[in-house]
Amino acid sequence: MKMDLEYIEKLVELVSKNELTELTIEEGENAVVIRKEKEVVTTQVAAPAQVMAAPAVVPQAKPEAPKAEAPKGIAITSPMVGTFYRSPSPGAAPFTDAGKTVNIGQVVCIIEAMKLMNEIEAEVAGKVIEICVEDGQPVEFGQTLMIVAP
Repeated sequence: MKMDLEYIEKLVELVSKNELTELTIEEGENAVVIRKEKEVVTTQVAAPAQVMAAPAVVPQAKPEAPKAEAPKGIAITSPMVGTFYRSPSPGAAPFTDAGKTVNIGQVVCIIEAMKLMNEIEAEVAGKVIEICVEDGQPVEFGQTLMIVAP
């Protein structure tokens, strides 16, 4: 593994663009660890010198809005961090669309990671209910890419 500045800068960019907190690359005796610390903001509030009792207010119960139900089906998730692509190349037809049927082993999208194009295959056969990621959007490990109803 060649440890040049350009390579390390690309790794740092990968960590920052994909909201990762840590990336470790090891090859033989060489290792690169890039760790991003999250900012912790603390606020102190001084207690008021005198507190006056306020009349109790009982909120009126409001009818709850019906919650949108999550699509029922099996999620196809990202096995890695990278960039999601719906088609094999720009301008080409997407591998699949909502409403289309997929089979086990069928390529449903590509995740680009470190300039490598990784084909993601369906692990379940059924109808695609929803595609949850926009084309060209960064994805995290385990993020739902699409929902398939078996």
